[in-house]
Amino acid sequence: MSNTRREFLKQSGNLTAASALGLTAACQPSDQSQVSSAALKPQSAKPPLWPLLEGPNTPKMCYWIGRNAEPATLRNYKQIGVDYGAMGGPPIPWTENELQSIIDRYAAQDMKVMLMMIGGFPNTIYGREGRDQEIEQVQQSLQAAGAVGLPVVEYNFYAHRLMEGYHQVEGRGGAGYTGFDYSGVKDLLADPEIGEHRAEDLWANLTYFLEAVIPVAEAAGVRMAVHPNDPPIPVSHGSDQILGTFEDWKRLVDIVDSPANGMTFDCGVTRETGADPVEVCRYLGERDRINHVHFRNVLVEKPYEKYVEVFPDNGMVDMFAVMQELVNMGYTFGLYPEHERGLDYDLDQGINPYYPGGGGFAGITYNVAYARAMMQASLALRGK
Repeated sequence: MSNTRREFLKQSGNLTAASALGLTAACQPSDQSQVSSAALKPQSAKPPLWPLLEGPNTPKMCYWIGRNAEPATLRNYKQIGVDYGAMGGPPIPWTENELQSIIDRYAAQDMKVMLMMIGGFPNTIYGREGRDQEIEQVQQSLQAAGAVGLPVVEYNFYAHRLMEGYHQVEGRGGAGYTGFDYSGVKDLLADPEIGEHRAEDLWANLTYFLEAVIPVAEAAGVRMAVHPNDPPIPVSHGSDQILGTFEDWKRLVDIVDSPANGMTFDCGVTRETGADPVEVCRYLGERDRINHVHFRNVLVEKPYEKYVEVFPDNGMVDMFAVMQELVNMGYTFGLYPEHERGLDYDLDQGINPYYPGGGGFAGITYNVAYARAMMQASLALRGK
């Protein structure tokens, strides 16, 4: 590059930066008589200063990266604008030392850990002997999480997750979509190790769990987020499924009245049930019960039973309206634009997606870029 071109780019960059900061006085006429009368009139509020990025009062872009992620992997996510990681936590009970080592690994790449998933309490879910010991281990884990500053702990409360209903669907340009169809799997027999469980028994077990752990989470400064039932079908392998309807979610947050007793708001699952994601988001947000967000889109043929997970821009969820709702309510925890679609580029790299029709890093980049655009537009309209 010639010196002349380099100087031109340097000067252009300086002018751009000065303009962004409002430092344009040097470009104004020195003779004030030349300033138009319009310029002397009171001006409306200045537009927000760009770039509009995550801050203390905005959602935080995060992705499921993993607690054992190598520096190079974290660097890849950092490059596409992901500053927060989510992951499955270690076996319970968690300790401060093992959590701190994970947090330090992220901090070395200028990233933070937003959320860990906790599990390992099947006796609690099924109401079996040994649940009190499991709950004590969960309590110890929450105390460790609070001690190291982990904001959110996510969990599931499935009697059984019906993964057999998922299949790959060819989508836009041959991309992989994830379909679900309940019709062929709804009569599958119970797993002998799990048995069959009725809804009210599971609700009683969940209530027992929450009444024991939410006060501990609250005291530790940690929020819990239960993921809604996904797929949101009524029965899986002979067991009733709770947390699969909007009415279930209302019931959940009333069990223990605390912001620590919250949910992962998943706008995709919400639409799968036939409910309005914006309405559900507003209901939970007004009660300060959204402790994590899954941001994805679907096409629904039959609520609860038959749908296809698609790109964020071509489903039935009004993603912009959902993002505006989150921004306007002042939601400040993780926003995970999950379930990347299966792109040829990723498949050519030999990825092994978790879901049929899932993808890899190119799909992740697409989802993150889309979600950030939605967020920036929402922040601009809010006047941030």
